[in-house]
Amino acid sequence: MTPGSGAVGLIGSGAVGQAVGGALVTAGVGCRLLVASRTGEQAGALADDLADMQAAVGSPVRPTAAATCDLRDCDAVVIAVRASFVTARGSDVRMGGAQANAPLISALAAELHEYAGTVLMVTNPVDLMTRRFAEASACRRVFGIGSGLDTARYRLTLARLLGVPVAAVNGHVIGEHGEAAVVCASSTTVNGEPVPVPLRAIRAIRDELIQRPGRINAGIGRTRSGPAGAVVTALRLALAVEDGVTELSTAYGDDFLGIPLRFTRGEPVPSIPPLDLVEAGELEAARSKLRAAYQLVSGVPLPPLPSERNPS
Repeated sequence: MTPGSGAVGLIGSGAVGQAVGGALVTAGVGCRLLVASRTGEQAGALADDLADMQAAVGSPVRPTAAATCDLRDCDAVVIAVRASFVTARGSDVRMGGAQANAPLISALAAELHEYAGTVLMVTNPVDLMTRRFAEASACRRVFGIGSGLDTARYRLTLARLLGVPVAAVNGHVIGEHGEAAVVCASSTTVNGEPVPVPLRAIRAIRDELIQRPGRINAGIGRTRSGPAGAVVTALRLALAVEDGVTELSTAYGDDFLGIPLRFTRGEPVPSIPPLDLVEAGELEAARSKLRAAYQLVSGVPLPPLPSERNPS
């Protein structure tokens, strides 16, 4: 399933990469954390900062600076890079990074071509970047974390509306990690029992899913802790630390979009809940939207493979 070294790689030392690294150290995921970034100085600085955390909390995870090429022996690699760009989009904000981030993801795909472990994509728009990396790298296990975060936000919001603990709510958000997300209200349960979610509540939940990232970004500059938590959950399942279900962007027919995956001993099986007619239509709309959006980034030329860069 994976290389079996007990190590996890992290590419990216920005706000999200820092949060992911901190979450992996405190959660004790893996025995080593190899940190790569645009420069060795950045990677070394984050590794040192995480080593301070390791010592303070007594974590078994040992952070070390690395280059991207050093990550091939890792059990999993988390990609949290981001190009420098400015978007004027007032809606569908995540899509604003598609053209800027696609070349970065394509370059990483070339460096990690046919990597045998698990790849977790954090870079937005995550559904498009997950597909781009998977197709360009020929890696078998490539997932994006967006819909897992949307589901956590859904459960949190619905729990508040109903006045119940978050742990009592079981439901899914699938489709795009963005404004075409599908709230699977018809299959949602509370304390194991089906619960009717009023249309006005679904609208309030949709508004919250769309507006919440913007509020966080406006207040602290970037969403970071939520994505980091979703990474930890996904890695624990993908690395067979535990069994369970989470929502990840993955191949679904001819497309890539978020669906629930049930992991057993690290192996995923699609576990899509039953959808009513409205939800089924919304899922098809999300597929169409992502398919069209991907056409705009799939034409980005791929860099040569490492062996082609330095011919013998």
